[in-house]
Amino acid sequence: MKLFITGGTGFFGKSILRYLQTKYSLGGSDMPELVVVLSRDPDKFLFQYPEFGKLAWLKFHQGNIGSASTLPLGIKFTHVIHAAADSTDVSKMSNLDRYRQIVDGTKNILDYAVHVGAEKFLLTSSGGVYGQQPSSLMTIPETYCGMPDPLVAHNAYGVGKRECELLCALYGERFGLQYVIARCFAFVGPDLPLDAHFAIGNFIRDALYEKVISVSGDGSPFRSYLYQDDLAHWLFVMLLSGATGQAYNVGSDQAISIADLAILVRDQIAPHKQVMIRDKVKESSDRNRYIPNIQKAKLELSLSISIALQEAIRFTAKKYV
Repeated sequence: MKLFITGGTGFFGKSILRYLQTKYSLGGSDMPELVVVLSRDPDKFLFQYPEFGKLAWLKFHQGNIGSASTLPLGIKFTHVIHAAADSTDVSKMSNLDRYRQIVDGTKNILDYAVHVGAEKFLLTSSGGVYGQQPSSLMTIPETYCGMPDPLVAHNAYGVGKRECELLCALYGERFGLQYVIARCFAFVGPDLPLDAHFAIGNFIRDALYEKVISVSGDGSPFRSYLYQDDLAHWLFVMLLSGATGQAYNVGSDQAISIADLAILVRDQIAPHKQVMIRDKVKESSDRNRYIPNIQKAKLELSLSISIALQEAIRFTAKKYV
């Protein structure tokens, strides 16, 4: 196997590279002979993460998904993981720019996969493609065909990801490209930024460095979190064994309210600190939920959650202690 990865220097990418590094050290038989990671600035990444600079099986190529001419030529890849799309520092991007990056970038990588004769293409999509989770659904199954309102510009990410899924289907029909969709939800791990818009990362940061752990809203939304090692394992299994033309939810189905999450983070890292919830809970039984149904991944691919949330929080915090 020769594997090409976009987004290989982001949270998903670092999770995959650490997973592969561990698998190589254990002598895994299904490991790629070559992994090439696309990066806009490989030197900067390797300066920050020198552990990836001396691996014989791993190479970096300077380029950008938005510019097809910068993609590596002259190499035939058997597998492609397309995980590139900024989800952390998006404040500097307009909604239109973000949409173009997601959709145009995916089209470029699909063209590239066809050009190099890839046998399998994995798109990391998002649970955001479903739109708001209905109150009647405790968990969202892959068969739910909702989507974000396309008339709301702020929905550029979710609508763009939904369009990328359609592009995969079109390329499968036109060129016979074997593709799998991974609809990814929420995650935690040592490579998750603590200063972005991820609630669990912010809570871990507060538990480590601030006087109180601050919940910016009323704490009532429900979320769930999969550890980054499980994320990487799930993605790799889907790349190798996922059914062509199918989408699989990737995440945890173990729901927790944001308020309880802050308390759990406090209890695991800094039991002496106070949790401060800024807003009062509103009188409503319709709580915001973002929880995947993962039965399809469990039953078809024998995937499971191997790291409990409590452990995941401790493992994440350990990086900074």
